[in-house]
Amino acid sequence: NPQSVLPITKEITDLVRSISQATIVCGGPAFSILPQDCYEYIGPDLGITGSGGDSFSDLADRLERGESYKDLPGLVYREADSITVTEQQSTSGVMRPPRLEELDLNRYAEAGFGIGVITKWFGNQSARQNLRPIQEVIDEVKDLKQRLGLSKFFFIASGFNLPPDHAISFCQTLIDADLNIEWNTGLVPESCDRELIDLMKESGCGLVIIGDLVVDAHDPEDLSARLDQMLKVCHLCEKGDLPYTVGQTFGAPGETRKTVEQKLVFLRDINPAVANLRVGIRMLPGSKSAEQARSEGQIFNDGDLLHPTFYVARSVEDWIVNHLQAEASHNPHWSVD
Repeated sequence: NPQSVLPITKEITDLVRSISQATIVCGGPAFSILPQDCYEYIGPDLGITGSGGDSFSDLADRLERGESYKDLPGLVYREADSITVTEQQSTSGVMRPPRLEELDLNRYAEAGFGIGVITKWFGNQSARQNLRPIQEVIDEVKDLKQRLGLSKFFFIASGFNLPPDHAISFCQTLIDADLNIEWNTGLVPESCDRELIDLMKESGCGLVIIGDLVVDAHDPEDLSARLDQMLKVCHLCEKGDLPYTVGQTFGAPGETRKTVEQKLVFLRDINPAVANLRVGIRMLPGSKSAEQARSEGQIFNDGDLLHPTFYVARSVEDWIVNHLQAEASHNPHWSVD
């Protein structure tokens, strides 16, 4: 029973508007997929698409100075009866530190993962131009600990372990800094070895989220190779005593009883803190699952995908949920979503 965050986001937007004259700005990865539709539904004053760190900082400055802002990259705004979206541009890589002292940090601490610190700009996972300088990240963490008393962090990276030499250098620098912090992050199941896992553990890593690469079952050889990749990384974490969570998607285009069993065999062979078994793939504009649904006769516009809409292969849709729930009943660390 998937729940959209859009209704509550709109409620909060309306509430803020009713008690404040502040300019309301929306943004983020989800907003950027269907910016005009999201803007129309939520009703903010402005929106920002793409990697909007630069534009958001510049927007705040211009609003404070009372200057025009409609030329900013990735800006979404209403003019007359139409919604305008300006062209995006890549991030400069120069980041202004967030004013975390303005937030109720106890609530973030209760969330469990820690305060987020960006270590890599999103895009190509291994592109070196997306990497924040290691010392810059360490200095930010040190400042947050000394100034605000924070000791638990989530390093935001599109695959912390890519490129591997950078990840190793990051961990070694963190060890040398002797900050005595706990941190979590996400791994992609490739380019990972025992040296990196040991360094992550030594530098304070308490949990890694291993991303699910298996989203299409059409190619049996590719499925087997990807599951093998995930298995190797999971076993590396276990040997290094590094807790991890893992996800597995069921119901993708091409899913069959055989591919379902392949994935279950993989899950039975690992010992994660939590395994999330997800039924269906969220359909997004231009995605393979949306194309497959249309080829099977489903009729919808891209705007219809604003709210949660999932694809589940017809070959498994009648039995997959009950089957996974039965399997999960024997495995206390499995969760069926």
